[in-house]
Amino acid sequence: MFSRTNPERAIVLRANPHPQQDQRLRTLYGYDILDTPREAEFDEIVELAAEICDAPISVINLIDKDRQWFKAEVGLGARETPLDTSLCSHAILEAPFVEIPDTLEDPRMADNPLCTAGDGNGLRFYAGALLVAPDGLPLGTLCILDNKPRALSAHQRKAVAVLARQVMKQLDLRLSLSRQAVLMSEADHRVKNSLQTLSAMVRLHARQLDDKATIDVLDSIQRRVNAMATLHGELQSSGGRDEVDAEKYLDKVAGLLQQTAPDHIKISYTADQALLRANVASSLGLIISEFAANSIKHGFPGTTPGHITIDLALRDGHFHLTCKDNGLGTKSESKQRPDSIGQTLMAAAASQLDAQVDHKLTPEGSRLSLTF
Repeated sequence: MFSRTNPERAIVLRANPHPQQDQRLRTLYGYDILDTPREAEFDEIVELAAEICDAPISVINLIDKDRQWFKAEVGLGARETPLDTSLCSHAILEAPFVEIPDTLEDPRMADNPLCTAGDGNGLRFYAGALLVAPDGLPLGTLCILDNKPRALSAHQRKAVAVLARQVMKQLDLRLSLSRQAVLMSEADHRVKNSLQTLSAMVRLHARQLDDKATIDVLDSIQRRVNAMATLHGELQSSGGRDEVDAEKYLDKVAGLLQQTAPDHIKISYTADQALLRANVASSLGLIISEFAANSIKHGFPGTTPGHITIDLALRDGHFHLTCKDNGLGTKSESKQRPDSIGQTLMAAAASQLDAQVDHKLTPEGSRLSLTF
């Protein structure tokens, strides 16, 4: 009936394209999974399938236009093969679960060189559960292969079908996370541009005003916007986590303050290795920015050289923020207190941390401390 012994009649029967091939390929390509590196989540599924079925080969097989590509495999030692010899390309045209006890007794595979190979290397048994996308179209199969004719038990068939659904759940999750990352990237880009535009507008309006009180308010707003922009940038680079590296964050905050400070004032920082929640980092950025602004304004008259230091330490499970300057402090003739607006902003930010700001003038300069 089949021509395994007659070379003149030996024909490899390539499967026909799926009836909805164009849409099926569009769905497959939408997952952006082809030619990606191996991933443990998928490797573990084929390993488990092979163990449950006591089979030497298990494959997550995705059917492309002219090839079959393996997202994961055990026992096969390849990542893709041509469709001409594909068993799974036949399976996606049939029922959700296909089992072929002896491939050499199946007209579609009897002359397939993968099945007729000698020395016990031929693929004599095939079972595959379809990987069905939400639109109902098959992307490929989770298949089991063996070098001898056999049959699966009812338990094994059920397990393979369940694992195939798990493959699709992993693919759908992977796709969802990828789309979320794209949306987040676009949103981050828009937020960054908006904050930069807002900061530039505030700075421009401040330059056009003569009223000192109004200018001070706009300066405070700009510092707040800059602190938000700095935090946003760090969160964007943290891979989606709601935490930022304390040292990297303070480096950005101190760097931004240094850019806006007069040349005769130096700003430096130290920080213990720790992670800060986004809301904590936001409050700290505001407190540090307001302290530095007040020191620059009142602590160093004229071109008096000055130094502002920022230290964030983690001790006994609590953060300790200390900000200092070596300015006039209590030596100031005016004994001018910190700006009321800045003081109010710092107090509000500290309240978000369930803490209170201790801000005072000393003979050595201004000092701020905060524990939370």
